[in-house]
Amino acid sequence: MNQATGVIFCLAYILGLISTALPWGGYGVLSLGVVTAIALPNFLRTYTRNAVKNTKKRRSRTTKNPTDSSLEKTEELNFYQILPRSKWVWFLAGLTGFLASFYFQIRSPVPAINDISKLIPAGGNTQEIAVTVRGRVVSTPRLTRSGRSQFWLDTNLVSEINGGEGGVVVNREVSGQLYVTVPLLQATGLYEDNTIAVVGSLYKPQRPSNPGAFDFEAYLARSGAFAGLKGSQIDWKRENAIADVNGSENQAASFSESSAMPQSHIQAMRQRIVRSQLFHLNVPEGTLISAIALGKQAVDLPYNIRDYFVQVGLAHAIAASGTQVSMVLALVLALTRRFSKQLQFSFGVGALLLLVGLTGFEASVCRAALMGFGTLFALLLKREVKPLGLLLIAAIILLLVNPLWIWDLGFQLSFLATLGLIVTTPPLMAKLDWMPPAIASIFVVPIAASVWVLPLLLYVFNVVSPYSILVNIIAAPLLWILSIGGMISALAGLIFPPAGSGLAQLLEYPAKGLIAIAEYFSQLPGNSVAVGQVSQLQLIALYSLICWVWLGRKSTPPQGREEPAPTAPKRGSQKGKSTVVSLPIFSSASILPLAIVAGISIIVLPAWHSQLSLFQVTLLATSREPVLVIQERGKVSLINSGDDNTVRFIVLPFLQQQGINSVNFAIATHPHLGLNAGWGKLLERLPIQTFYDNTSPKQINYASGQELMTAVQSRQGVYFPLETNSTINLGSVQLQFVNAEIPVVELLVGGRTWLLLGEIAPEAQKKLVATGSLKPAQVLWWSGKTLTPELLTAIGPKVAIATADEIDPETAAQLQKTKTQIFWTGRDGALLWTPAGGFKTTLESQENQTSVL
Repeated sequence: MNQATGVIFCLAYILGLISTALPWGGYGVLSLGVVTAIALPNFLRTYTRNAVKNTKKRRSRTTKNPTDSSLEKTEELNFYQILPRSKWVWFLAGLTGFLASFYFQIRSPVPAINDISKLIPAGGNTQEIAVTVRGRVVSTPRLTRSGRSQFWLDTNLVSEINGGEGGVVVNREVSGQLYVTVPLLQATGLYEDNTIAVVGSLYKPQRPSNPGAFDFEAYLARSGAFAGLKGSQIDWKRENAIADVNGSENQAASFSESSAMPQSHIQAMRQRIVRSQLFHLNVPEGTLISAIALGKQAVDLPYNIRDYFVQVGLAHAIAASGTQVSMVLALVLALTRRFSKQLQFSFGVGALLLLVGLTGFEASVCRAALMGFGTLFALLLKREVKPLGLLLIAAIILLLVNPLWIWDLGFQLSFLATLGLIVTTPPLMAKLDWMPPAIASIFVVPIAASVWVLPLLLYVFNVVSPYSILVNIIAAPLLWILSIGGMISALAGLIFPPAGSGLAQLLEYPAKGLIAIAEYFSQLPGNSVAVGQVSQLQLIALYSLICWVWLGRKSTPPQGREEPAPTAPKRGSQKGKSTVVSLPIFSSASILPLAIVAGISIIVLPAWHSQLSLFQVTLLATSREPVLVIQERGKVSLINSGDDNTVRFIVLPFLQQQGINSVNFAIATHPHLGLNAGWGKLLERLPIQTFYDNTSPKQINYASGQELMTAVQSRQGVYFPLETNSTINLGSVQLQFVNAEIPVVELLVGGRTWLLLGEIAPEAQKKLVATGSLKPAQVLWWSGKTLTPELLTAIGPKVAIATADEIDPETAAQLQKTKTQIFWTGRDGALLWTPAGGFKTTLESQENQTSVL
């Protein structure tokens, strides 16, 4: 089997895994292989025969130039000539892709019969039932944004402590992993491979209830977990652990009698390095150095620092990647240069295994380690290293071990960035040959990597950072200092901690400088530009353009060179001849500007057309805060923001998915309970052109009117206070404050009246009805609390929407009597309304069931 055939089989395997994104995708790959096996060999033979005739005719009319005799030593093959002509090769390639899709399905995690998630009723949870779950910790505890500690638990036994009648204790053998969160102090001293018992409440992850929100259910499923546990306590002592169903003593004996849980040698080494680097440094400088050296999985880097780095395109700096691997290999080879090749190989492999263990077996590090192993092996055999082939082999090995990694974002970004460095860096460096290589690489490396990962980032996050390449160029010297210094201090800290601490202290100011750069650019206007939702077709089109430009640069032969006859390749090539592959595509010099314009058009034009023709009202699913977004032909109105978490996890992801980069009108309708405390967080990311604030007395002073006005004006916005009977025109939508204190807000949307009603006691509702200020409305939007019959009669809604997890049963019964259509965000998720389609729910409606264990 020649190299071309091997590459085809490898690509067929990868294509088969990618085809799992589509229903029956594996059969599509198999069909493609069959069609190719039938059609391509005949095409190749016809093409070669015609090309030979045309070349002979051109040669007969061309006089040979004696000065080009040296070119006879080069055998140039047309691209089609290297493709196999055997139909069985293409059929087997299609079969390989089909088997890959089948292999993916086999390896995909599914709940076992006794999986712990089966204890939770469909559509329900066990929040009212406390359970104790016993199992083995399979990950290092991590700090969450909410300040809790999170880890993965491989379960084996569960017991209900209280619930139902309250005294029943039932032990049950279970299996499966759990996503566990506990108070921070409870996880102190907890390490991977410890066996513990956790007291808490089980829950099932829900699908995202808002467009653009994080899919927690899919995230757990990819990790092999189908339930979560909100823990309140960890039982460390043996007598508090769960008893075995069969009374076995060996399970109970596995618990440690004290809170000092054992740790593995790798964990001890990792902790030794981190402690040495933090000894003389504060947070976040010390944790940043450890993250650069060992990856963010090895240390808890503050989330605000992570956010800065992600927003400006420096996320790769705090992720374990090929940078650490290349530095470790360079250091090992330099220290062992006087040794034999066998010893260099042994030391290099040992260093790679140690690094992979310290960084936590991330996909990007495993990829780099495999390529490093290939480099060492080539060095041992004194063979030339082919980076592109090495990258393909590393991908196949990792995907054979774990085919689910094909959908791991870290895996995808790592391979795409490496591919960009391999194929794009050389031509760019050639263009900058007038610069010193060390300086030219500072410009070339960020561009080469960014071009290949940008389409995927647009597809996943719907945003682009305009400053990304500039920030990487500016930060490159600091990154090199911190990377080299961090690795050296880590090695020194592992051997002699005081030495590692001293070396890490020298990196304090470079670390502060890098943080300052990330923070500064993350706060600049336009630090992230939303492009809207990118489809799979757009993603394929963008990568097709990139490949077109990449392959096109080899297509045009130098002037004056005679094109050789494209004969079929022979088994034995003539000695002394080199082979060059000529690709039948246009020159990249001519297609690059066209490709750039086409790429921008692929992203911008669909988003621009969609926004200009869209009229949509979206009620976002929140637990308390009523948040509504009106999109009308490029104009955006936002009613309420919610708190900081609502803005971060609900409002901003939705606006990014919709391609919204500024808010034309913002209205704060609720003056109480701090329900609009998130405006400051929103203003950090998006400008608001016109802000209308309800100036009624606030029960919780989340921010004074002056502070909010200053924040709006700092982004070139205009601030207006509002009172009762104020009217606002939001394009074709009209908003009126009927009562600013409750509040009661009337919206006229598409010829229909919507009424937003704040929380109000039943007696106050009767008084409000008596004033006669309420008008009939087609849509009632309220908090889900009790509504009096008098108020419902006065409004007479056709549709009632509650921003709540549950609604009052009596109110629901009254609405059902009048045949009012009822929605609530806790059950239906976000609601989308359009004039043509009416209301559409994000989640399928289903009745919650009582939780039983």
